[in-house]
Amino acid sequence: MPEKLNQLLKNPKRVLMGIIVISVLLRVFTGIVFYGNQIQSLPGTFDEVSYHNLALRVMDGHGFSFGERWWPGTAANEPTAHWSYLYTGFLIVIYSIFGPAPLLARILQGIVVGIVMPWLLYRLAFRIFAPQTRGESMFVYQPAVARAQQIALLAAAIGAVYIYFFYYTAALITEGFYISGILWVFDTAVSITQTAQVKTKQWAVLGLALGITILLRQLFLLFMPFLLLWLWWAKRPRLTSFVLPVALVVLMIAPWTVRNYLAFDQIVPLNTNSGFAFFWGNHPRYGTQFIPILPSGEYYRMIPEELQAQGLNEAQMDSALLSEALKIIAADPGRYALLSLSRISSYFMFWPSGDSGMVSNLSRVGSFGIFLPFMVYGLFLTLRRSFASWGERLASPLTLLYLFMLVYTGIHLLTWTLIRYRIPVDAILVIFASYGLLDLVERVWARRRSAGVTAVS
Repeated sequence: MPEKLNQLLKNPKRVLMGIIVISVLLRVFTGIVFYGNQIQSLPGTFDEVSYHNLALRVMDGHGFSFGERWWPGTAANEPTAHWSYLYTGFLIVIYSIFGPAPLLARILQGIVVGIVMPWLLYRLAFRIFAPQTRGESMFVYQPAVARAQQIALLAAAIGAVYIYFFYYTAALITEGFYISGILWVFDTAVSITQTAQVKTKQWAVLGLALGITILLRQLFLLFMPFLLLWLWWAKRPRLTSFVLPVALVVLMIAPWTVRNYLAFDQIVPLNTNSGFAFFWGNHPRYGTQFIPILPSGEYYRMIPEELQAQGLNEAQMDSALLSEALKIIAADPGRYALLSLSRISSYFMFWPSGDSGMVSNLSRVGSFGIFLPFMVYGLFLTLRRSFASWGERLASPLTLLYLFMLVYTGIHLLTWTLIRYRIPVDAILVIFASYGLLDLVERVWARRRSAGVTAVS
Protein backbone atom coordinates (compact mmCIF):
# COMPACT_ATOMS: atom_id res chain seq x y z
CA MET A 1 0.00 0.00 0.00
CA PRO A 2 1.14 3.63 -0.48
CA GLU A 3 3.22 4.97 2.40
CA LYS A 4 0.78 7.81 3.15
CA LEU A 5 -2.08 5.34 3.51
CA ASN A 6 0.03 3.12 5.75
CA GLN A 7 0.79 6.07 8.02
CA LEU A 8 -2.87 7.01 8.17
CA LEU A 9 -3.90 3.48 9.12
CA LYS A 10 -1.48 3.59 12.05
CA ASN A 11 -3.98 5.89 13.74
CA PRO A 12 -7.21 3.83 13.51
CA LYS A 13 -9.10 6.00 15.99
CA ARG A 14 -8.61 9.09 13.86
CA VAL A 15 -9.72 7.24 10.73
CA LEU A 16 -12.78 5.89 12.53
CA MET A 17 -13.70 9.40 13.71
CA GLY A 18 -13.55 10.56 10.10
CA ILE A 19 -15.78 7.68 9.04
CA ILE A 20 -18.26 8.54 11.79
CA VAL A 21 -18.39 12.17 10.64
CA ILE A 22 -19.23 11.02 7.11
CA SER A 23 -21.82 8.60 8.51
CA VAL A 24 -23.56 11.33 10.50
CA LEU A 25 -23.49 13.82 7.63
CA LEU A 26 -25.05 11.34 5.19
CA ARG A 27 -27.86 10.46 7.59
CA VAL A 28 -28.58 14.04 8.61
CA PHE A 29 -28.37 15.27 5.00
CA THR A 30 -30.82 12.57 3.90
CA GLY A 31 -33.17 13.49 6.72
CA ILE A 32 -33.10 17.20 5.91
CA VAL A 33 -33.02 17.20 2.10
CA PHE A 34 -34.80 13.97 1.14
CA TYR A 35 -37.40 13.56 3.90
CA GLY A 36 -37.66 17.05 5.39
CA ASN A 37 -40.26 17.96 8.00
CA GLN A 38 -43.07 16.15 6.21
CA ILE A 39 -44.53 12.76 7.03
CA GLN A 40 -45.01 10.84 3.83
CA SER A 41 -45.15 7.32 2.52
CA LEU A 42 -41.94 6.79 0.59
CA PRO A 43 -40.80 3.35 -0.65
CA GLY A 44 -40.40 1.03 2.31
CA THR A 45 -41.07 3.71 4.93
CA PHE A 46 -44.87 3.86 5.32
CA ASP A 47 -44.43 2.86 8.96
CA GLU A 48 -43.30 6.40 9.74
CA VAL A 49 -46.87 7.58 9.04
CA SER A 50 -48.09 5.15 11.69
CA TYR A 51 -45.43 5.99 14.27
CA HIS A 52 -45.93 9.74 13.85
CA ASN A 53 -49.71 9.53 14.22
CA LEU A 54 -49.48 7.06 17.10
CA ALA A 55 -47.13 9.37 19.02
CA LEU A 56 -49.52 12.30 18.51
CA ARG A 57 -52.49 10.19 19.68
CA VAL A 58 -50.70 9.22 22.90
CA MET A 59 -49.72 12.83 23.52
CA ASP A 60 -53.36 13.88 23.04
CA GLY A 61 -54.43 11.47 25.76
CA HIS A 62 -55.97 8.77 23.57
CA GLY A 63 -53.42 6.09 24.45
CA PHE A 64 -51.96 3.68 21.90
CA SER A 65 -54.72 3.91 19.30
CA PHE A 66 -55.64 5.61 16.03
CA GLY A 67 -58.51 7.95 15.29
CA GLU A 68 -59.49 5.99 12.18
CA ARG A 69 -59.27 2.43 10.93
CA TRP A 70 -55.58 1.64 10.67
CA TRP A 71 -53.20 -1.01 9.48
CA PRO A 72 -53.15 -3.93 10.06
CA GLY A 73 -56.89 -3.98 10.82
CA THR A 74 -57.35 -1.96 13.97
CA ALA A 75 -60.69 -0.21 14.40
CA ALA A 76 -60.80 3.52 15.10
CA ASN A 77 -60.23 4.46 18.74
CA GLU A 78 -59.43 0.85 19.65
CA PRO A 79 -56.15 -0.13 21.39
CA THR A 80 -53.23 -1.28 19.28
CA ALA A 81 -50.08 -3.20 20.19
CA HIS A 82 -48.85 -3.63 16.65
CA TRP A 83 -46.11 -1.01 16.88
CA SER A 84 -42.89 -0.73 18.89
CA TYR A 85 -43.68 0.89 22.22
CA LEU A 86 -40.06 1.94 22.65
CA TYR A 87 -39.78 3.73 19.32
CA THR A 88 -43.14 5.41 19.80
CA GLY A 89 -41.84 6.57 23.18
CA PHE A 90 -38.76 8.05 21.48
CA LEU A 91 -40.97 10.17 19.23
CA ILE A 92 -43.20 11.16 22.15
CA VAL A 93 -40.18 12.48 24.06
CA ILE A 94 -38.95 14.51 21.06
CA TYR A 95 -42.42 15.87 20.26
CA SER A 96 -43.14 16.69 23.90
CA ILE A 97 -40.00 18.81 24.19
CA PHE A 98 -39.85 20.44 20.76
CA GLY A 99 -43.37 20.02 19.39
CA PRO A 100 -44.39 17.64 16.57
CA ALA A 101 -41.23 18.23 14.53
CA PRO A 102 -40.40 15.14 12.44
CA LEU A 103 -37.28 16.80 11.03
CA LEU A 104 -35.76 17.25 14.46
CA ALA A 105 -36.44 13.59 15.25
CA ARG A 106 -34.77 12.61 11.96
CA ILE A 107 -31.70 14.71 12.72
CA LEU A 108 -31.32 13.35 16.25
CA GLN A 109 -31.83 9.80 15.01
CA GLY A 110 -29.28 10.36 12.25
CA ILE A 111 -26.69 11.67 14.71
CA VAL A 112 -27.14 8.83 17.20
CA VAL A 113 -27.22 6.00 14.66
CA GLY A 114 -24.56 7.68 12.52
CA ILE A 115 -22.18 7.50 15.47
CA VAL A 116 -23.19 4.19 17.00
CA MET A 117 -23.46 1.96 13.92
CA PRO A 118 -19.93 2.47 12.50
CA TRP A 119 -18.52 2.35 16.03
CA LEU A 120 -20.13 -1.01 16.73
CA LEU A 121 -19.24 -2.39 13.31
CA TYR A 122 -15.61 -1.53 14.03
CA ARG A 123 -15.68 -3.10 17.50
CA LEU A 124 -17.41 -6.29 16.37
CA ALA A 125 -15.22 -6.77 13.29
CA PHE A 126 -12.05 -6.23 15.33
CA ARG A 127 -13.13 -8.76 17.97
CA ILE A 128 -13.88 -11.32 15.27
CA PHE A 129 -10.61 -10.98 13.38
CA ALA A 130 -8.34 -10.40 16.40
CA PRO A 131 -9.85 -12.75 19.01
CA GLN A 132 -6.50 -13.31 20.70
CA THR A 133 -6.41 -9.67 21.88
CA ARG A 134 -9.66 -10.04 23.90
CA GLY A 135 -10.63 -6.59 22.67
CA GLU A 136 -7.47 -4.91 23.89
CA SER A 137 -5.35 -2.71 21.61
CA MET A 138 -8.44 -2.01 19.54
CA PHE A 139 -7.23 1.50 18.72
CA VAL A 140 -3.51 1.09 19.34
CA TYR A 141 -1.51 0.31 16.24
CA GLN A 142 0.45 -2.91 16.47
CA PRO A 143 1.66 -4.99 13.51
CA ALA A 144 0.01 -8.09 15.02
CA VAL A 145 -3.48 -6.53 14.89
CA ALA A 146 -3.04 -4.10 11.99
CA ARG A 147 -4.93 -6.31 9.56
CA ALA A 148 -7.86 -6.74 11.96
CA GLN A 149 -7.95 -2.95 12.39
CA GLN A 150 -8.01 -2.48 8.62
CA ILE A 151 -10.90 -4.95 8.26
CA ALA A 152 -12.75 -3.19 11.07
CA LEU A 153 -12.21 0.24 9.49
CA LEU A 154 -13.49 -1.05 6.16
CA ALA A 155 -16.57 -2.48 7.90
CA ALA A 156 -17.26 0.88 9.55
CA ALA A 157 -16.71 2.71 6.26
CA ILE A 158 -19.05 0.46 4.30
CA GLY A 159 -21.65 0.79 7.05
CA ALA A 160 -21.33 4.57 6.87
CA VAL A 161 -21.97 4.84 3.11
CA TYR A 162 -24.32 1.87 2.61
CA ILE A 163 -27.35 3.56 1.03
CA TYR A 164 -29.98 1.38 2.67
CA PHE A 165 -28.61 2.20 6.12
CA PHE A 166 -28.79 5.97 5.84
CA TYR A 167 -32.00 5.88 3.79
CA TYR A 168 -33.86 3.95 6.48
CA THR A 169 -32.15 5.72 9.37
CA ALA A 170 -33.48 9.07 8.16
CA ALA A 171 -37.05 7.73 8.18
CA LEU A 172 -39.05 7.66 11.41
CA ILE A 173 -39.01 3.88 11.66
CA THR A 174 -37.15 1.44 13.89
CA GLU A 175 -34.50 0.22 11.43
CA GLY A 176 -31.55 2.41 12.42
CA PHE A 177 -31.91 1.84 16.16
CA TYR A 178 -32.84 -1.82 15.69
CA ILE A 179 -29.76 -2.67 13.62
CA SER A 180 -27.57 -0.79 16.10
CA GLY A 181 -29.18 -2.82 18.88
CA ILE A 182 -28.35 -6.09 17.12
CA LEU A 183 -24.72 -5.02 16.69
CA TRP A 184 -24.62 -4.03 20.37
CA VAL A 185 -25.95 -7.45 21.41
CA PHE A 186 -23.35 -9.27 19.30
CA ASP A 187 -20.47 -7.04 20.39
CA THR A 188 -21.39 -7.64 24.04
CA ALA A 189 -21.83 -11.39 23.58
CA VAL A 190 -18.50 -11.77 21.78
CA SER A 191 -16.74 -9.65 24.42
CA ILE A 192 -18.09 -12.01 27.10
CA THR A 193 -16.52 -15.01 25.35
CA GLN A 194 -13.21 -13.15 25.11
CA THR A 195 -13.09 -12.06 28.76
CA ALA A 196 -11.17 -14.23 31.21
CA GLN A 197 -13.27 -13.25 34.24
CA VAL A 198 -16.71 -12.13 33.18
CA LYS A 199 -18.20 -9.50 35.46
CA THR A 200 -21.83 -9.18 36.45
CA LYS A 201 -21.87 -5.85 34.64
CA GLN A 202 -21.25 -7.57 31.30
CA TRP A 203 -24.22 -9.89 31.78
CA ALA A 204 -26.34 -6.88 32.74
CA VAL A 205 -25.26 -5.01 29.61
CA LEU A 206 -26.14 -8.05 27.51
CA GLY A 207 -29.61 -8.13 29.08
CA LEU A 208 -30.07 -4.40 28.51
CA ALA A 209 -28.97 -4.67 24.87
CA LEU A 210 -31.28 -7.65 24.30
CA GLY A 211 -34.22 -5.91 25.96
CA ILE A 212 -33.86 -2.71 23.96
CA THR A 213 -33.45 -4.60 20.68
CA ILE A 214 -36.52 -6.76 21.37
CA LEU A 215 -38.59 -3.71 22.33
CA LEU A 216 -37.68 -2.20 18.98
CA ARG A 217 -38.75 -5.35 17.14
CA GLN A 218 -40.00 -8.42 18.94
CA LEU A 219 -38.79 -10.67 16.12
CA PHE A 220 -35.33 -10.69 17.70
CA LEU A 221 -36.86 -12.58 20.62
CA LEU A 222 -36.93 -15.64 18.35
CA PHE A 223 -33.16 -15.47 17.92
CA MET A 224 -32.43 -15.01 21.62
CA PRO A 225 -32.37 -18.78 22.43
CA PHE A 226 -29.85 -19.36 19.62
CA LEU A 227 -27.69 -16.54 20.93
CA LEU A 228 -27.69 -17.89 24.48
CA LEU A 229 -27.02 -21.42 23.25
CA TRP A 230 -23.99 -20.25 21.25
CA LEU A 231 -22.80 -18.17 24.21
CA TRP A 232 -23.03 -21.19 26.50
CA TRP A 233 -21.04 -23.33 24.06
CA ALA A 234 -18.39 -20.66 23.43
CA LYS A 235 -17.87 -19.64 27.06
CA ARG A 236 -19.31 -22.53 29.11
CA PRO A 237 -20.46 -20.28 31.98
CA ARG A 238 -22.65 -21.50 34.79
CA LEU A 239 -26.25 -21.63 33.64
CA THR A 240 -27.11 -19.24 36.46
CA SER A 241 -25.12 -16.59 34.59
CA PHE A 242 -27.98 -16.36 32.11
CA VAL A 243 -30.50 -15.53 34.81
CA LEU A 244 -29.57 -11.84 34.92
CA PRO A 245 -29.82 -11.05 31.18
CA VAL A 246 -33.01 -13.10 30.78
CA ALA A 247 -34.53 -11.48 33.87
CA LEU A 248 -33.75 -8.02 32.50
CA VAL A 249 -35.43 -8.86 29.20
CA VAL A 250 -38.52 -10.12 31.05
CA LEU A 251 -38.61 -7.02 33.25
CA MET A 252 -38.40 -4.74 30.21
CA ILE A 253 -41.22 -6.57 28.44
CA ALA A 254 -43.45 -7.06 31.51
CA PRO A 255 -44.96 -3.54 31.71
CA TRP A 256 -46.21 -3.85 28.15
CA THR A 257 -47.57 -7.32 28.82
CA VAL A 258 -49.61 -5.84 31.69
CA ARG A 259 -50.76 -2.96 29.47
CA ASN A 260 -51.82 -5.40 26.75
CA TYR A 261 -53.74 -7.54 29.21
CA LEU A 262 -55.63 -4.50 30.45
CA ALA A 263 -56.31 -3.37 26.87
CA PHE A 264 -57.26 -6.72 25.29
CA ASP A 265 -58.22 -8.91 28.26
CA GLN A 266 -55.75 -11.57 27.13
CA ILE A 267 -52.04 -12.16 27.47
CA VAL A 268 -50.00 -10.56 24.70
CA PRO A 269 -46.32 -10.50 25.72
CA LEU A 270 -45.37 -7.56 23.51
CA ASN A 271 -46.73 -6.88 20.01
CA THR A 272 -49.66 -8.09 17.92
CA ASN A 273 -48.10 -8.61 14.52
CA SER A 274 -46.91 -12.21 14.17
CA GLY A 275 -50.35 -13.66 13.38
CA PHE A 276 -51.16 -10.98 10.81
CA ALA A 277 -47.81 -11.38 9.07
CA PHE A 278 -47.91 -15.18 9.04
CA PHE A 279 -51.47 -15.26 7.69
CA TRP A 280 -51.00 -12.62 5.01
CA GLY A 281 -47.63 -14.00 3.98
CA ASN A 282 -49.00 -17.52 3.34
CA HIS A 283 -52.52 -16.88 2.06
CA PRO A 284 -53.72 -19.12 -0.82
CA ARG A 285 -54.17 -15.94 -2.85
CA TYR A 286 -50.46 -16.16 -3.81
CA GLY A 287 -50.55 -19.73 -5.00
CA THR A 288 -46.86 -20.67 -5.10
CA GLN A 289 -45.48 -17.25 -6.07
CA PHE A 290 -45.14 -14.66 -3.33
CA ILE A 291 -45.83 -10.98 -4.04
CA PRO A 292 -44.08 -8.71 -1.50
CA ILE A 293 -46.48 -5.75 -1.67
CA LEU A 294 -50.21 -5.74 -2.45
CA PRO A 295 -52.68 -2.84 -2.28
CA SER A 296 -53.69 -2.31 1.37
CA GLY A 297 -57.35 -3.02 0.66
CA GLU A 298 -56.47 -6.47 -0.63
CA TYR A 299 -54.98 -7.47 2.72
CA TYR A 300 -58.23 -6.62 4.47
CA ARG A 301 -60.19 -8.67 1.93
CA MET A 302 -58.03 -11.72 2.67
CA ILE A 303 -59.37 -11.90 6.22
CA PRO A 304 -62.24 -14.44 6.34
CA GLU A 305 -65.66 -12.77 6.56
CA GLU A 306 -66.65 -14.83 9.57
CA LEU A 307 -63.69 -13.38 11.51
CA GLN A 308 -64.50 -9.85 10.42
CA ALA A 309 -68.10 -10.32 11.52
CA GLN A 310 -67.09 -11.28 15.06
CA GLY A 311 -65.83 -7.79 15.92
CA LEU A 312 -62.53 -9.12 17.30
CA ASN A 313 -60.05 -6.71 18.82
CA GLU A 314 -56.51 -6.52 17.43
CA ALA A 315 -55.07 -9.15 19.78
CA GLN A 316 -57.94 -11.58 19.20
CA MET A 317 -57.65 -11.11 15.43
CA ASP A 318 -53.90 -11.70 15.58
CA SER A 319 -54.43 -15.01 17.40
CA ALA A 320 -57.28 -16.04 15.08
CA LEU A 321 -55.23 -15.31 11.96
CA LEU A 322 -52.29 -17.30 13.30
CA SER A 323 -54.62 -20.30 13.72
CA GLU A 324 -56.01 -19.77 10.21
CA ALA A 325 -52.50 -19.66 8.77
CA LEU A 326 -51.54 -22.94 10.43
CA LYS A 327 -54.70 -24.56 9.00
CA ILE A 328 -53.87 -23.27 5.52
CA ILE A 329 -50.34 -24.68 5.71
CA ALA A 330 -51.49 -28.03 7.11
CA ALA A 331 -54.02 -28.34 4.28
CA ASP A 332 -51.36 -27.96 1.57
CA PRO A 333 -47.78 -28.18 2.89
CA GLY A 334 -46.38 -28.61 -0.61
CA ARG A 335 -47.74 -25.26 -1.72
CA TYR A 336 -46.33 -23.68 1.45
CA ALA A 337 -42.88 -25.10 0.68
CA LEU A 338 -42.93 -23.76 -2.88
CA LEU A 339 -44.27 -20.41 -1.71
CA SER A 340 -41.45 -20.13 0.83
CA LEU A 341 -38.88 -20.93 -1.85
CA SER A 342 -40.37 -18.24 -4.10
CA ARG A 343 -39.57 -15.64 -1.45
CA ILE A 344 -35.82 -16.15 -1.94
CA SER A 345 -35.66 -13.88 -5.00
CA SER A 346 -37.59 -11.11 -3.23
CA TYR A 347 -35.42 -11.37 -0.14
CA PHE A 348 -32.06 -11.29 -1.94
CA MET A 349 -33.07 -8.96 -4.77
CA PHE A 350 -30.14 -6.77 -5.86
CA TRP A 351 -31.03 -5.89 -9.45
CA PRO A 352 -33.11 -2.94 -10.76
CA SER A 353 -36.75 -3.58 -11.54
CA GLY A 354 -39.28 -1.87 -13.78
CA ASP A 355 -41.83 -2.26 -10.97
CA SER A 356 -39.68 -0.12 -8.64
CA GLY A 357 -39.17 3.62 -8.66
CA MET A 358 -35.85 5.38 -9.13
CA VAL A 359 -35.23 5.70 -5.38
CA SER A 360 -35.75 1.98 -4.77
CA ASN A 361 -33.59 0.94 -7.71
CA LEU A 362 -30.74 3.28 -6.81
CA SER A 363 -30.83 2.21 -3.16
CA ARG A 364 -30.90 -1.47 -4.04
CA VAL A 365 -28.19 -1.50 -6.69
CA GLY A 366 -26.07 1.15 -4.94
CA SER A 367 -25.84 -0.82 -1.72
CA PHE A 368 -26.60 -4.54 -1.83
CA GLY A 369 -25.88 -4.78 -5.56
CA ILE A 370 -22.43 -3.22 -5.28
CA PHE A 371 -21.27 -4.97 -2.12
CA LEU A 372 -22.85 -8.42 -2.63
CA PRO A 373 -19.81 -9.85 -4.52
CA PHE A 374 -17.51 -8.80 -1.67
CA MET A 375 -19.95 -10.18 0.91
CA VAL A 376 -20.03 -13.56 -0.83
CA TYR A 377 -16.25 -13.61 -1.26
CA GLY A 378 -15.70 -12.70 2.39
CA LEU A 379 -18.09 -15.45 3.48
CA PHE A 380 -16.18 -17.90 1.30
CA LEU A 381 -12.88 -16.89 2.88
CA THR A 382 -14.17 -17.31 6.43
CA LEU A 383 -15.71 -20.69 5.67
CA ARG A 384 -12.30 -21.84 4.43
CA ARG A 385 -10.61 -20.91 7.71
CA SER A 386 -9.20 -23.88 9.56
CA PHE A 387 -9.95 -24.70 13.20
CA ALA A 388 -8.41 -27.29 15.50
CA SER A 389 -11.79 -28.99 15.95
CA TRP A 390 -15.49 -28.62 15.23
CA GLY A 391 -15.96 -27.52 18.83
CA GLU A 392 -13.57 -24.63 18.28
CA ARG A 393 -15.29 -23.74 15.00
CA LEU A 394 -18.69 -23.65 16.69
CA ALA A 395 -17.29 -21.46 19.48
CA SER A 396 -15.95 -18.94 16.96
CA PRO A 397 -17.75 -15.56 16.78
CA LEU A 398 -18.08 -16.23 13.07
CA THR A 399 -20.52 -19.02 13.92
CA LEU A 400 -22.70 -16.55 15.79
CA LEU A 401 -22.89 -14.39 12.68
CA TYR A 402 -23.63 -17.38 10.43
CA LEU A 403 -26.32 -18.50 12.86
CA PHE A 404 -27.99 -15.11 12.91
CA MET A 405 -28.03 -14.81 9.13
CA LEU A 406 -29.45 -18.32 8.70
CA VAL A 407 -32.11 -18.03 11.41
CA TYR A 408 -33.16 -14.50 10.53
CA THR A 409 -33.35 -15.30 6.82
CA GLY A 410 -35.22 -18.54 7.51
CA ILE A 411 -37.85 -16.72 9.59
CA HIS A 412 -38.62 -14.34 6.74
CA LEU A 413 -38.59 -16.98 4.04
CA LEU A 414 -41.16 -18.95 6.03
CA THR A 415 -43.38 -15.98 6.85
CA TRP A 416 -43.30 -12.69 4.96
CA THR A 417 -40.48 -11.19 2.92
CA LEU A 418 -39.59 -7.62 2.07
CA ILE A 419 -36.17 -6.28 1.11
CA ARG A 420 -36.33 -4.02 4.17
CA TYR A 421 -36.56 -7.08 6.40
CA ARG A 422 -33.16 -8.24 5.11
CA ILE A 423 -31.31 -5.05 6.09
CA PRO A 424 -30.23 -6.36 9.56
CA VAL A 425 -28.56 -9.26 7.75
CA ASP A 426 -26.85 -6.75 5.45
CA ALA A 427 -25.29 -5.15 8.54
CA ILE A 428 -23.64 -8.45 9.40
CA LEU A 429 -22.67 -9.14 5.79
CA VAL A 430 -20.85 -5.79 5.76
CA ILE A 431 -18.24 -7.36 8.05
CA PHE A 432 -17.66 -10.15 5.54
CA ALA A 433 -17.57 -7.63 2.69
CA SER A 434 -14.78 -5.74 4.43
CA TYR A 435 -12.80 -8.95 4.87
CA GLY A 436 -13.26 -9.92 1.22
CA LEU A 437 -12.48 -6.43 -0.05
CA LEU A 438 -9.25 -6.16 1.95
CA ASP A 439 -8.13 -9.57 0.72
CA LEU A 440 -8.65 -8.49 -2.89
CA VAL A 441 -6.80 -5.21 -2.34
CA GLU A 442 -3.89 -7.08 -0.78
CA ARG A 443 -3.75 -9.45 -3.73
CA VAL A 444 -3.71 -6.55 -6.20
CA TRP A 445 -0.91 -4.77 -4.33
CA ALA A 446 1.07 -8.02 -4.06
CA ARG A 447 0.86 -8.50 -7.83
CA ARG A 448 1.92 -4.92 -8.44
CA ARG A 449 4.93 -5.32 -6.17
CA SER A 450 5.79 -8.59 -7.85
CA ALA A 451 5.50 -6.99 -11.29
CA GLY A 452 7.69 -4.07 -10.13
CA VAL A 453 10.38 -6.41 -8.83
CA THR A 454 10.31 -8.42 -12.06
CA ALA A 455 10.64 -5.26 -14.17
CA VAL A 456 13.61 -4.02 -12.12
CA SER A 457 15.41 -7.36 -12.26
